[in-house]
Amino acid sequence: MSGLLHFEDFPVGRIFELGPYPVTREEVIAFAREFDPQPFHLDEDAANSSVLGGLSASGWHNCAMLMRMMCDGFLNRSAGMGSNGLSEVKWLKPVYVGETLRGAMTVLGARISSKRPEMGILECRWDLRNEAGELKVEETGVLFMRVRAP
Repeated sequence: MSGLLHFEDFPVGRIFELGPYPVTREEVIAFAREFDPQPFHLDEDAANSSVLGGLSASGWHNCAMLMRMMCDGFLNRSAGMGSNGLSEVKWLKPVYVGETLRGAMTVLGARISSKRPEMGILECRWDLRNEAGELKVEETGVLFMRVRAP
């Protein structure tokens, strides 16, 4: 485990860049068909005449894409211990087919658990932007990360 990122590698203010992640038509439709089968996620004509103005990913798909970028960016090389959830998710703008997303995780707070001293608690903010820099998604929540053994 010594080569993994631990709690001490996540000081307040540290930013992890995530991505890129291309959003494909096939993936948007497949996700929607399985988990969020609303017409504006499945059909281009319905999407074009909706408030979204075009075929776009489900908000839940946005969260899943961001999770994938987190795993690829740092989680799969960390001593992660899970999470107790997100406190906030904001879907600010549609994520359209053909966009390429980039994300970032910023560490907002860090403390050692009083009940489990082997576990650090990280308060984090994640954002998801397209190639033009438009903010599409914001999430805030907690990550648990193993503390490096002395």
